[in-house]
This record gives sequence, structure tokens and C-alpha cells, in this order.
Amino acid sequence: MKFYIMDAFTDTLFGGNPAGVVILDKDGSFPEEEVMRKTAAELRYSETAFIRQMEEKEFQIRYFTPAAEVDLCGHATIGAFFALADAGLVKFDSSVTCNTLAGRLNIDLSTDSVLMDMGAPAALNRITDQTALQELYSIMGISHENQGAVLTGEKAGSVLIPEMISTGLPDIMMPVRNERELAAITPDFPALVKLSGKYGVVGVHAFTVNAPDHAVHCRNFAPLYEIDEEAATGTSNGALTYYLYKNGLLHHGAESLFIQGEAMGRPSKIMSRLTVTDDKVKIQVGGSAAILACGDIRLCGL
Repeated sequence: MKFYIMDAFTDTLFGGNPAGVVILDKDGSFPEEEVMRKTAAELRYSETAFIRQMEEKEFQIRYFTPAAEVDLCGHATIGAFFALADAGLVKFDSSVTCNTLAGRLNIDLSTDSVLMDMGAPAALNRITDQTALQELYSIMGISHENQGAVLTGEKAGSVLIPEMISTGLPDIMMPVRNERELAAITPDFPALVKLSGKYGVVGVHAFTVNAPDHAVHCRNFAPLYEIDEEAATGTSNGALTYYLYKNGLLHHGAESLFIQGEAMGRPSKIMSRLTVTDDKVKIQVGGSAAILACGDIRLCGL
């Protein structure tokens, strides 16, 4: 089996979000789940994608954190298809199909980016109770007072409320007032693990729409899956795209830029594209990737 270490959502080494990618031998089956989990733990990245080719333009991917399997991982998918291109298994300027536990996704490859379909967006719940709001923001290390205010644009003066959204994986979308508040977040990680379990989410995706550069700046925390903070999160920014559409901040045809990872010294650029046809919302998320290393994995004797 061939492995890659990829920096996803960046075109520069040591930026973006690193992921492991393991390309299974042609016609090979997936190893046992415990072997894949241990391999992910050995590679020591937040997620590792295990990918096998089914047909010329059809692939199957499974994703493992060092702790468990997850249904979908955006940055590992982006990295995986750049790795497949390097291995000569896909061509740029083409479209292929990717089968995941979150569903069957289309992948569009261009010379400088990979765009992947997100799962069908779902709004799961809102957090409106004052006690629950105080609990959430307190666990994240900041006050909940006035955090949801939208200060600019056509929605000036309106208030955004934390919501649980999924486009493959459920997360709490948590609005904050500005970049200063975003940078001030210092979670109580044991408490966040319990809160994530209580709400049945992967973690919290904090964001602000009030940055001077008009990009959406965000931070992602998933300690339930042993990821204290992640530098780029495709599924979460897909969910955030739907959240912004649902709250009237994005419309059909919108292309958005999300900046993540600044607090970790690994700035990432995640793109999203939103289309609405007959009230059906389609979200694509993508970006670029850089290869840090590649080699062989030998599971002899198992």
C-alpha cells in the first residue's frame, strides 16, 4: 500500500490541514478496522483516508481518526484526490465518484483545486435557551453576550443563533462578534467532550462574518474525536455554508472563502459553492493541496 502525507486546503507546504492518505493496492480490500485505526494513530494526523479504486472513475474511501472511524472528512478527501492524481489514478480536468459512509459524492478536479459534493444539508436543532447558550459560550471560554450580532451588510442588526448543522457530519455552528472574540476562544476541552456527546455532534465550529477582508474566519474544535483544534475542516465549512444560506447571508450561485487555522499558525483557505435548484440545495467544498511525503506501508505479519 502506498501512503501520502498531504497538506490540504493550501498550495504551500506546512500550511492548511495535514492528512494521511493510504492508497490500497489495485483490487485490494480494506484492512480490518482496528488495523486502519492503528495506522491512523501511527501516522498521527487528525484523519487518515483509506481509498480503493473500484472502477476507472469510481472510488471508495473510509476515514479514521486515531480514535475511531468517521463518516466523512473534507480535508482528507481533498488530499486523497491530489494524491491519486500524483499516483496516476485520476486526471485533472475530470469528474469522478467517491463512495463514503456519508453517501455517494461527485468530485470535480481542476488543475489547481478539487471540489467535492457535501452530503445533503440538514438543520438539526437551534440553541436558543439562555442557560444553554451561556453553557456553550462559557465552555468555549468567552461570554455569550451579543456574540451573534451581524454588524454589516443587508442583515445589519440581526442576530445569529448557534445551530447544529450537518452536510455529512453534525457540528454546532457558533457565531462570534468579531475576529478578536474568535481569537480569544480557549475551550474547556473535557467539558466540550461532554457537551458534544450530549448534543450528538462532532464538535464546535466557531466563526465570524464581520472580518474586514469579507472572508468568513473560523475555528474548529472536536476533542470528542481527540482533535482539540483543526486547521481546515471541509465538512464543517460545508455546514457553515448551509447555515449562512439558511440565515439569508448567502444565495444561489454564491462562492465563499473561509479562512481557518490562523490560531494554529497553519492558515487555510477553503472554498465553497452553493447552488439551489427547485429548492434543493447543493453545496461543494474544496481547495488545493501540497504533497509533503509519500512511501510504502508494509503490514507484513498481521
